[in-house]
Amino acid sequence: MIIDSHQHFWKYEPLKHVWIDDEMANIRRDFMPEDLKPIYKEDNVLGCVAVQADQSLQENDFLLGLSKKHEFIKGVVGWVDFRSKEVEKYLEAYCEEQKMKGFRHVVQGEADHNFLLRPDFLNGIDHLKKFGYTYDILIFPHQLGATLEFVKNFPDQKFVIDHLAKPYIKDGFFEGWAAMMKEIAKQENVYCKISGMITEANYSTWTPEQLKPYMELVLETFGPNRLMYGSDWPVCLVAGKYSKVKEVVTDFIAELSSNEQDAIMGKNAMFFYNL
Repeated sequence: MIIDSHQHFWKYEPLKHVWIDDEMANIRRDFMPEDLKPIYKEDNVLGCVAVQADQSLQENDFLLGLSKKHEFIKGVVGWVDFRSKEVEKYLEAYCEEQKMKGFRHVVQGEADHNFLLRPDFLNGIDHLKKFGYTYDILIFPHQLGATLEFVKNFPDQKFVIDHLAKPYIKDGFFEGWAAMMKEIAKQENVYCKISGMITEANYSTWTPEQLKPYMELVLETFGPNRLMYGSDWPVCLVAGKYSKVKEVVTDFIAELSSNEQDAIMGKNAMFFYNL
């Protein structure tokens, strides 16, 4: 039973999706459930968690609306402004939405390296546990130091690091990223998504062997019970087909026990997001 813990839908708008640069021109179009469903059927994927790609309340409504029409969308990770004094009101408004599972902020896009540690942001995150929501941490490696302090502030909050914190695979940088990930993994409430790797490598020349050290590090430190498979579809399409993304992970974990493989490929996501 495979659950894709990380993918996106959007109706492409150049201003809204400005992060899709010229190198990613082939995903400058709409990507909707009708596009993903046949891919899941072909790759034996039962369902997914749809993650926000735009920081707006309208994005939440868009994803929740899709989840009501398509049963395979098992959960939604949305967005609210955690810096707002009304953050609790916003979070409470989604309590009746069974498929709203958690939230994230595009911290990787913030110029302030210590954005996660701003008092107003910390105050907003403090409200998540009350409602049982999760939080996805989207960062670059240079933000890992702040992330370590951030997660230590909330030992009872469920966190997951998206895309292995986007290590600089293309440049071959490893040691600094690895040292910080080892420290963060000591926090037992923090999970990690094995996702988004091929787009951190060279789009056209990446190999599974280049990705292996990064996967080995998170498997060793987080363990098989705190890792989740994610495709990052359709972003992954700039560097490879869905089946290839899935194959990288399934080949890597092939020597683990069947229970451990099942955990990484679906059961951990079901537990973390309460699907």
